[in-house]
Amino acid sequence: MSFIIYGAGAVGGTIGARLFQAGHDVTLIARGDHLRSIRKQGLRFRAPDEDVVLEIEAVGHPDEIEFSPDDVVFLAMKTQDTSDALRELAAAAPPEIAVVCAQNAVENERLAIRHFADVYGMVVMCPAGHMDPGEVMVYSTPVSGILDLGRYPEGVDHRAQGIADSLESASFVSEPRPDIMAWKYRKLMMNLGNSVQAICGRDASRGELRRMASREGEACLEAAGIPVVARETDRERRGDILVMGEIEGVAQTGGSSWQSLARGVGSIEADYLNGEVVRIGREVGFPTPVNELLQRLANHAALMRWEPGHLTEEQVLSMLP
Repeated sequence: MSFIIYGAGAVGGTIGARLFQAGHDVTLIARGDHLRSIRKQGLRFRAPDEDVVLEIEAVGHPDEIEFSPDDVVFLAMKTQDTSDALRELAAAAPPEIAVVCAQNAVENERLAIRHFADVYGMVVMCPAGHMDPGEVMVYSTPVSGILDLGRYPEGVDHRAQGIADSLESASFVSEPRPDIMAWKYRKLMMNLGNSVQAICGRDASRGELRRMASREGEACLEAAGIPVVARETDRERRGDILVMGEIEGVAQTGGSSWQSLARGVGSIEADYLNGEVVRIGREVGFPTPVNELLQRLANHAALMRWEPGHLTEEQVLSMLP
Protein backbone atom coordinates (compact mmCIF):
# COMPACT_ATOMS: atom_id res chain seq x y z
CA MET A 1 0.00 0.00 0.00
CA SER A 2 1.05 3.59 -0.63
CA PHE A 3 0.51 6.35 1.92
CA ILE A 4 -0.71 9.87 1.22
CA ILE A 5 -0.36 12.31 4.10
CA TYR A 6 -2.97 15.03 3.65
CA GLY A 7 -1.80 17.81 5.95
CA ALA A 8 1.96 17.51 6.46
CA GLY A 9 2.24 19.57 9.63
CA ALA A 10 3.44 18.34 13.02
CA VAL A 11 1.63 15.01 13.23
CA GLY A 12 1.19 14.40 9.50
CA GLY A 13 4.77 15.34 8.74
CA THR A 14 6.06 13.03 11.47
CA ILE A 15 3.96 10.09 10.27
CA GLY A 16 5.05 10.70 6.68
CA ALA A 17 8.72 11.08 7.61
CA ARG A 18 8.84 7.91 9.70
CA LEU A 19 6.99 5.83 7.07
CA PHE A 20 9.33 7.16 4.40
CA GLN A 21 12.39 6.31 6.51
CA ALA A 22 11.02 2.76 6.91
CA GLY A 23 10.93 2.33 3.13
CA HIS A 24 7.24 2.91 2.45
CA ASP A 25 5.88 4.82 -0.56
CA VAL A 26 4.84 8.23 0.81
CA THR A 27 3.42 11.40 -0.75
CA LEU A 28 2.78 14.56 1.24
CA ILE A 29 0.02 17.06 0.49
CA ALA A 30 1.06 20.43 1.88
CA ARG A 31 0.45 24.08 1.06
CA GLY A 32 1.96 27.54 1.01
CA ASP A 33 5.49 28.17 2.20
CA HIS A 34 5.66 24.71 3.76
CA LEU A 35 5.05 23.07 0.38
CA ARG A 36 7.46 25.36 -1.42
CA SER A 37 10.20 24.65 1.10
CA ILE A 38 9.73 20.86 0.92
CA ARG A 39 9.78 20.93 -2.87
CA LYS A 40 12.89 23.10 -2.94
CA GLN A 41 15.04 21.46 -0.28
CA GLY A 42 13.21 18.45 1.16
CA LEU A 43 11.51 17.98 4.52
CA ARG A 44 13.75 18.71 7.47
CA PHE A 45 12.86 16.17 10.13
CA ARG A 46 14.23 16.65 13.63
CA ALA A 47 14.13 14.37 16.66
CA PRO A 48 16.20 14.13 19.85
CA ASP A 49 18.56 11.69 18.16
CA GLU A 50 18.60 12.91 14.54
CA ASP A 51 18.37 15.88 12.21
CA VAL A 52 17.86 14.84 8.59
CA VAL A 53 16.50 16.14 5.31
CA LEU A 54 14.15 13.73 3.54
CA GLU A 55 13.44 13.93 -0.18
CA ILE A 56 9.76 13.04 0.05
CA GLU A 57 7.43 13.76 -2.85
CA ALA A 58 5.16 16.68 -2.02
CA VAL A 59 2.17 18.10 -3.90
CA GLY A 60 -0.27 20.90 -3.27
CA HIS A 61 -3.55 19.22 -4.20
CA PRO A 62 -4.98 15.69 -4.42
CA ASP A 63 -5.54 16.04 -8.18
CA GLU A 64 -1.75 15.96 -8.61
CA ILE A 65 -1.66 12.33 -7.41
CA GLU A 66 -2.36 9.21 -9.45
CA PHE A 67 -4.34 7.27 -6.87
CA SER A 68 -4.78 3.51 -6.58
CA PRO A 69 -7.73 1.82 -4.82
CA ASP A 70 -5.23 0.31 -2.36
CA ASP A 71 -3.90 3.68 -1.22
CA VAL A 72 -4.19 4.85 2.38
CA VAL A 73 -4.79 8.55 3.02
CA PHE A 74 -4.02 9.97 6.45
CA LEU A 75 -6.05 13.10 7.15
CA ALA A 76 -3.86 15.21 9.43
CA MET A 77 -5.24 18.72 9.08
CA LYS A 78 -7.21 20.47 11.82
CA THR A 79 -10.90 19.58 11.89
CA GLN A 80 -12.00 23.01 10.69
CA ASP A 81 -10.21 22.24 7.40
CA THR A 82 -11.48 18.68 6.97
CA SER A 83 -14.67 19.32 4.96
CA ASP A 84 -12.86 21.20 2.18
CA ALA A 85 -10.06 18.64 2.13
CA LEU A 86 -12.49 15.75 1.79
CA ARG A 87 -14.31 17.38 -1.11
CA GLU A 88 -11.00 17.83 -2.92
CA LEU A 89 -9.97 14.27 -2.12
CA ALA A 90 -13.29 12.76 -3.25
CA ALA A 91 -13.00 14.56 -6.58
CA ALA A 92 -9.57 13.05 -7.25
CA ALA A 93 -9.40 9.64 -5.56
CA PRO A 94 -11.30 6.37 -6.16
CA PRO A 95 -13.94 5.58 -3.53
CA GLU A 96 -12.12 2.37 -2.53
CA ILE A 97 -9.22 4.14 -0.81
CA ALA A 98 -8.81 3.96 2.96
CA VAL A 99 -9.14 7.22 4.87
CA VAL A 100 -7.51 7.38 8.31
CA CYS A 101 -8.50 10.30 10.52
CA ALA A 102 -5.20 10.92 12.33
CA GLN A 103 -6.77 13.92 14.04
CA ASN A 104 -8.09 15.12 17.36
CA ALA A 105 -11.86 15.46 17.87
CA VAL A 106 -14.64 13.03 16.91
CA GLU A 107 -16.21 14.90 13.99
CA ASN A 108 -13.72 14.01 11.26
CA GLU A 109 -14.92 10.43 10.89
CA ARG A 110 -18.52 11.62 10.49
CA LEU A 111 -17.40 13.94 7.71
CA ALA A 112 -15.24 11.34 5.96
CA ILE A 113 -17.89 8.60 5.92
CA ARG A 114 -20.03 10.83 3.69
CA HIS A 115 -17.42 10.46 0.94
CA PHE A 116 -15.65 7.14 1.55
CA ALA A 117 -16.75 3.72 2.84
CA ASP A 118 -13.46 2.64 4.42
CA VAL A 119 -12.93 5.22 7.17
CA TYR A 120 -10.72 4.61 10.19
CA GLY A 121 -10.49 6.57 13.40
CA MET A 122 -7.08 6.99 14.94
CA VAL A 123 -6.08 8.09 18.44
CA VAL A 124 -2.94 10.19 18.05
CA MET A 125 -0.41 10.33 20.87
CA CYS A 126 2.51 11.96 19.10
CA PRO A 127 4.39 14.89 20.71
CA ALA A 128 5.34 16.73 17.54
CA GLY A 129 5.86 20.31 16.42
CA HIS A 130 5.69 22.35 13.23
CA MET A 131 6.64 25.99 13.56
CA ASP A 132 8.72 26.78 10.47
CA PRO A 133 8.13 26.03 6.77
CA GLY A 134 9.76 22.83 5.60
CA GLU A 135 10.43 21.49 9.10
CA VAL A 136 8.70 19.15 11.54
CA MET A 137 9.90 17.83 14.89
CA VAL A 138 9.04 14.89 17.12
CA TYR A 139 10.11 14.88 20.77
CA SER A 140 9.69 11.21 21.72
CA THR A 141 12.34 8.61 21.00
CA PRO A 142 12.86 5.77 20.16
CA VAL A 143 9.07 5.42 19.84
CA SER A 144 7.69 8.41 17.95
CA GLY A 145 4.07 7.96 18.96
CA ILE A 146 1.13 5.71 19.79
CA LEU A 147 -1.28 5.46 16.85
CA ASP A 148 -4.08 3.00 17.58
CA LEU A 149 -6.83 2.77 14.96
CA GLY A 150 -10.05 1.01 14.04
CA ARG A 151 -12.88 1.13 11.54
CA TYR A 152 -15.51 3.81 11.93
CA PRO A 153 -17.90 3.48 13.66
CA GLU A 154 -16.55 0.19 15.00
CA GLY A 155 -14.66 -2.94 14.11
CA VAL A 156 -11.31 -3.95 12.65
CA ASP A 157 -10.34 -5.57 9.35
CA HIS A 158 -7.32 -6.63 7.34
CA ARG A 159 -6.70 -3.07 6.21
CA ALA A 160 -6.58 -1.80 9.78
CA GLN A 161 -4.10 -4.53 10.64
CA GLY A 162 -1.99 -3.73 7.57
CA ILE A 163 -1.87 -0.03 8.46
CA ALA A 164 -0.94 -0.86 12.06
CA ASP A 165 1.81 -3.21 10.87
CA SER A 166 3.24 -0.50 8.60
CA LEU A 167 3.24 2.01 11.45
CA GLU A 168 4.90 -0.51 13.76
CA SER A 169 7.69 -0.81 11.18
CA ALA A 170 8.19 2.97 11.33
CA SER A 171 8.93 3.65 15.03
CA PHE A 172 5.29 3.86 16.15
CA VAL A 173 3.26 1.65 18.47
CA SER A 174 -0.08 0.80 16.84
CA GLU A 175 -2.91 -1.63 17.58
CA PRO A 176 -6.22 -2.16 15.77
CA ARG A 177 -9.13 -1.51 18.17
CA PRO A 178 -12.77 -2.34 17.44
CA ASP A 179 -14.02 0.36 19.84
CA ILE A 180 -11.80 3.13 18.53
CA MET A 181 -14.36 5.89 19.02
CA ALA A 182 -14.58 5.19 22.76
CA TRP A 183 -10.82 5.74 22.80
CA LYS A 184 -11.19 8.93 20.76
CA TYR A 185 -13.72 10.30 23.24
CA ARG A 186 -11.12 9.71 25.96
CA LYS A 187 -8.59 11.66 23.89
CA LEU A 188 -11.23 14.38 23.43
CA MET A 189 -11.42 14.74 27.20
CA MET A 190 -7.64 15.17 27.29
CA ASN A 191 -7.78 17.75 24.49
CA LEU A 192 -10.19 19.99 26.43
CA GLY A 193 -7.06 21.50 27.95
CA ASN A 194 -5.69 22.57 24.57
CA SER A 195 -7.58 25.85 24.71
CA VAL A 196 -6.46 26.46 28.28
CA GLN A 197 -2.84 26.02 27.23
CA ALA A 198 -3.26 28.28 24.20
CA ILE A 199 -5.08 31.06 26.09
CA CYS A 200 -3.19 30.96 29.39
CA GLY A 201 0.15 29.38 28.55
CA ARG A 202 1.64 25.91 28.75
CA ASP A 203 1.74 25.66 32.55
CA ALA A 204 -1.98 26.38 32.83
CA SER A 205 -2.77 23.02 31.22
CA ARG A 206 -2.08 21.49 34.65
CA GLY A 207 -4.16 24.01 36.62
CA GLU A 208 -7.66 24.26 38.03
CA LEU A 209 -9.23 25.63 34.82
CA ARG A 210 -8.08 22.55 32.93
CA ARG A 211 -9.49 20.28 35.65
CA MET A 212 -12.82 22.11 35.59
CA ALA A 213 -13.13 21.70 31.82
CA SER A 214 -12.32 18.01 32.12
CA ARG A 215 -14.79 17.34 34.94
CA GLU A 216 -17.51 19.13 33.01
CA GLY A 217 -16.71 17.17 29.86
CA GLU A 218 -16.75 13.83 31.67
CA ALA A 219 -20.10 14.61 33.28
CA CYS A 220 -21.53 15.72 29.96
CA LEU A 221 -20.55 12.49 28.20
CA GLU A 222 -22.05 10.50 31.07
CA ALA A 223 -25.29 12.47 30.83
CA ALA A 224 -25.43 11.78 27.10
CA GLY A 225 -24.67 8.06 27.53
CA ILE A 226 -21.63 8.20 25.24
CA PRO A 227 -19.18 5.30 25.73
CA VAL A 228 -15.71 6.45 26.68
CA VAL A 229 -12.66 4.42 27.68
CA ALA A 230 -11.82 4.80 31.36
CA ARG A 231 -9.03 7.18 32.27
CA GLU A 232 -7.16 4.35 34.01
CA THR A 233 -7.38 2.12 30.92
CA ASP A 234 -5.97 4.89 28.76
CA ARG A 235 -3.19 5.58 31.25
CA GLU A 236 -2.28 1.89 31.29
CA ARG A 237 -2.17 1.84 27.47
CA ARG A 238 0.24 4.76 27.31
CA GLY A 239 2.38 3.56 30.20
CA ASP A 240 5.97 4.68 29.72
CA ILE A 241 6.03 4.12 25.93
CA LEU A 242 6.71 7.75 25.02
CA VAL A 243 10.08 8.98 26.25
CA MET A 244 10.51 12.71 25.80
CA GLY A 245 13.85 14.13 24.75
CA GLU A 246 15.33 17.48 23.82
CA ILE A 247 16.12 18.71 20.34
CA GLU A 248 19.26 20.81 20.27
CA GLY A 249 18.53 24.49 19.92
CA VAL A 250 14.76 24.01 20.02
CA ALA A 251 12.42 24.91 22.86
CA GLN A 252 9.62 22.36 23.15
CA THR A 253 6.36 23.70 21.77
CA GLY A 254 2.93 23.47 23.30
CA GLY A 255 0.13 21.34 21.86
CA SER A 256 -1.65 21.77 18.56
CA SER A 257 -3.85 24.70 19.65
CA TRP A 258 -0.87 26.46 21.24
CA GLN A 259 1.00 26.04 17.96
CA SER A 260 -1.93 27.48 16.00
CA LEU A 261 -1.76 30.69 18.03
CA ALA A 262 2.04 30.81 18.01
CA ARG A 263 2.08 30.54 14.21
CA GLY A 264 -0.74 33.08 13.84
CA VAL A 265 -2.72 30.95 11.39
CA GLY A 266 -6.00 32.72 12.24
CA SER A 267 -7.99 29.64 13.20
CA ILE A 268 -8.05 27.08 16.00
CA GLU A 269 -9.75 23.73 16.58
CA ALA A 270 -11.72 24.72 19.70
CA ASP A 271 -15.12 24.35 17.96
CA TYR A 272 -14.46 20.62 17.68
CA LEU A 273 -12.85 20.08 21.08
CA ASN A 274 -14.50 22.25 23.74
CA GLY A 275 -17.25 22.96 21.22
CA GLU A 276 -18.04 19.25 20.93
CA VAL A 277 -18.81 19.17 24.65
CA VAL A 278 -20.93 22.30 24.25
CA ARG A 279 -22.85 20.70 21.36
CA ILE A 280 -23.52 17.50 23.28
CA GLY A 281 -24.54 19.44 26.37
CA ARG A 282 -27.05 21.54 24.47
CA GLU A 283 -28.58 18.47 22.86
CA VAL A 284 -29.10 16.66 26.16
CA GLY A 285 -29.78 19.69 28.36
CA PHE A 286 -26.52 19.57 30.31
CA PRO A 287 -24.87 22.93 31.14
CA THR A 288 -21.26 23.37 29.96
CA PRO A 289 -20.25 26.94 30.90
CA VAL A 290 -16.52 26.22 31.28
CA ASN A 291 -16.07 24.68 27.85
CA GLU A 292 -18.35 27.28 26.28
CA LEU A 293 -16.14 30.06 27.65
CA LEU A 294 -12.94 28.31 26.51
CA GLN A 295 -14.35 27.79 23.03
CA ARG A 296 -15.32 31.44 22.73
CA LEU A 297 -12.00 32.75 24.07
CA ALA A 298 -9.90 30.42 21.90
CA ASN A 299 -11.73 31.49 18.76
CA HIS A 300 -11.30 35.14 19.71
CA ALA A 301 -7.61 34.58 20.39
CA ALA A 302 -7.10 33.04 16.96
CA LEU A 303 -9.06 35.78 15.22
CA MET A 304 -7.16 38.55 17.02
CA ARG A 305 -3.80 36.79 16.49
CA TRP A 306 -3.06 36.67 20.20
CA GLU A 307 0.19 35.08 21.29
CA PRO A 308 -0.21 31.98 23.51
CA GLY A 309 -0.65 32.90 27.16
CA HIS A 310 -2.38 36.23 26.47
CA LEU A 311 -4.62 35.84 29.55
CA THR A 312 -3.92 34.48 33.01
CA GLU A 313 -5.85 31.56 34.43
CA GLU A 314 -7.23 33.87 37.10
CA GLN A 315 -8.58 36.26 34.45
CA VAL A 316 -10.40 33.44 32.67
CA LEU A 317 -11.79 31.99 35.90
CA SER A 318 -13.20 35.43 36.77
CA MET A 319 -15.23 35.37 33.53
CA LEU A 320 -17.17 32.26 34.52
CA PRO A 321 -20.79 32.81 35.63
